[in-house]
Amino acid sequence: MPSDYLTRILTARVYDVAQESPLELAPNLSARLHNKVLLKREDLQSVFSFKLRGAYNKMAHLPPERLQRGAIAASAGNHAQGVALAASRLGTRAIIVMPVTTPSMKVEAVKARGGEVVLFGDTYDDAYTYARQLERDKGLTFVHPFDDPDVIAGQGTIGMEILRQCQQPIHAIFVAIGGGGLIAGIAAYVKQVRPEIAVIGVEPVDADAMSRSLAAGKRVRLEQVGLFADGVAVRQVGKETFRLCREYVDEVVLVGTDDTCAAIKDVFEDTRSIVEPAGALAIAGAKAYVERTGIEGETLVALACGANMNFDRLRFVAERAELGERREAIFAVTIPEQPGSLRRFCECIGRRNLTEFNYRIADRTVAHIFVGLQIQDRADAAQMQETFERNEFETVDLTDDELAKMHIRHMVGGRSPLAHNELLYRFEFPERPGALMKFVGAMSPNWNISLFHYRNHGADYGRIVVGMQVPPEEMQEWQAFLDTLGYRYWDENNNPAYKLFLA
Repeated sequence: MPSDYLTRILTARVYDVAQESPLELAPNLSARLHNKVLLKREDLQSVFSFKLRGAYNKMAHLPPERLQRGAIAASAGNHAQGVALAASRLGTRAIIVMPVTTPSMKVEAVKARGGEVVLFGDTYDDAYTYARQLERDKGLTFVHPFDDPDVIAGQGTIGMEILRQCQQPIHAIFVAIGGGGLIAGIAAYVKQVRPEIAVIGVEPVDADAMSRSLAAGKRVRLEQVGLFADGVAVRQVGKETFRLCREYVDEVVLVGTDDTCAAIKDVFEDTRSIVEPAGALAIAGAKAYVERTGIEGETLVALACGANMNFDRLRFVAERAELGERREAIFAVTIPEQPGSLRRFCECIGRRNLTEFNYRIADRTVAHIFVGLQIQDRADAAQMQETFERNEFETVDLTDDELAKMHIRHMVGGRSPLAHNELLYRFEFPERPGALMKFVGAMSPNWNISLFHYRNHGADYGRIVVGMQVPPEEMQEWQAFLDTLGYRYWDENNNPAYKLFLA
């Protein structure tokens, strides 16, 4: 079987549509990490991602009569464009089933490449089920986004190119993982030719299906997945991709949203290109790996695997990149409400740059300040907290607190004496018409919204924080509401930022 994949990759048909993408030095990132970092620029493909390799290879290997009947796929992103382009080049039709929540930009991109778009369902799973039904009804060939040997082999040509382009020793190759097709193909090739090279997968902490599956020794299906890196938001990895990853992948590194945003900025600073969140995962993983292991002087390859970024999303990325780079720390600092306190607080800060400063009087004895500061690293943040506390200012580090970063920073001073029996929850829901109405309509009319904050980040999903006044005797009904709503949620009633600024 391993030699079979080696043959499949060596004979893959991808270069009718794909270019041999460059392997470029990232000079700034290399200098900061004290390692030679090379970026494999799959974001430069005509569809701005690697996905056309596997899609085209699958379709190019179909018997003529099957190819003539056409292809079908389910996708909300890059795979859709790859299948549409492949069909156009091979002179056949492609039907792409996409969730109705898919942004119009992505729908139009598929249509522009000749794909016939069918919108169905709210989720990828809905679209996938309907696509398989159309496959049977119309006699089409389903092109799986990752769990297919020809698709895996097409993506594996990237590994072949890396080894051809870099003859010197390589310590590790970092690859983003969604369903596993990309890393399975690369690992199957690299481990046969240069087995000393580590192949390391990278997943978001909230979409870690492969990491959990490898740990369990079987495929694990996630109940929910994070949506920020939507290109890898997969609930369950493929059977074949899991088998190959068990055999060939050395480890999987998990990274957070802030780390991914920082990696997007890193790529921009070195290339002046903007990759999508999934496209930056490998870079974020390489940075986390270097920080954990302390290696120096090695050659690391990271795949910049996609650049289909919604422009409006850049607001969020820019805001969070400094946190991901450990260049900003956020604190809640409590000071006495008396003359001279603010001056002493400012003396603690000294000549550091302020990134944010929010203040509103809380009561007659103390004031709570929400402050952001530029820092050098996490040790610098710890020293700053120590300085505050040495001056008898109670301090909470909120740098890693999601509620504080997303919402509280925009709502400081929101206490109310009228908010009796208030519960605070964060929710994440698909950004589509009617989503908010579904939320409000499912609530008991006896409950009153006492706090609400929402901010659009130009993504496929929205985030809100809600304060709800629920009588203690109705907590069972409240829990039933949460269980049946269908949105991801987080209980924030014990959150320190909430207690300091809003409760």
